[in-house]
Amino acid sequence: MSTKKVWFVTGASKGLGLSLVKRLLNEGYRVAATSRKLGNLEKEIDSVDNFLALEANVTDENSVKAAIAKTIETFGGIDVVVNNAGYGHLGTLEELTDREVRENFEANVFGVLNVIRQVTPHLRQKQSGYIINISSIAGFYGGFPGWGIYNATKFAVAGMTEAYAAEVNPFNIQTTVVYPGYFKTNFLLEGSLKLAENQLADYTAVRENERVHMEEIPGNQPGSPEKAAEAFIQLAEMENPPLHFFMGSDSFGLAQSKIDALQSELNTYEALTKSTDY
Repeated sequence: MSTKKVWFVTGASKGLGLSLVKRLLNEGYRVAATSRKLGNLEKEIDSVDNFLALEANVTDENSVKAAIAKTIETFGGIDVVVNNAGYGHLGTLEELTDREVRENFEANVFGVLNVIRQVTPHLRQKQSGYIINISSIAGFYGGFPGWGIYNATKFAVAGMTEAYAAEVNPFNIQTTVVYPGYFKTNFLLEGSLKLAENQLADYTAVRENERVHMEEIPGNQPGSPEKAAEAFIQLAEMENPPLHFFMGSDSFGLAQSKIDALQSELNTYEALTKSTDY
């Protein structure tokens, strides 16, 4: 039996998830990977002894429970969980319908929560484990017009991860929230990015932003999915991985610019801020 860690990766049929699974299998890790459609996984990844392909919908808690149970049954346990499933939705806060908003939250936030709920009892029982929650630089820096709801889902993932880290620290369970920048994946293609169904002509800047994301950015992203996969593995092998990890030079730059802006505002309004104390 291999002594290498067992990984459980959601949303693994494309993008960063697919790159990670391929790298893990190539290095001899045992991997369970989920997709909403099993055929999508089977088309991308050859059947090997250390790979378990699972059809699972992260928005369905029973589906997630079954996938985790099957993984534990097959490999004897789970060591590393990567919550990668999700999608982007471009549209202003005024344009997006209640249904569109809730569907994005179901996939990006409640899907993560479903996995956490179902896998934590196993990790807590064995007093070890590591969870990587994939947010986005849009989960830290929100100044992107038209990305408000997506931002909100990814900010939620970050806040949830911080609380979870504090909750499970006594059980030797570690967690990291990852904020990727732009990586050369199909995130902006093939149904991974949705647009508002009811667009308003007044939002010309947002329409231009959509055009750029659909026509100019794909193929020109600075991030390498293969190098991202290696970074994930390095994080999982660390004794003390970071709680926050900004992945990519663009992510790092935007994070630094927000930190600088926040520091400036703290300094500028310190007197007014503290004036509200008794």
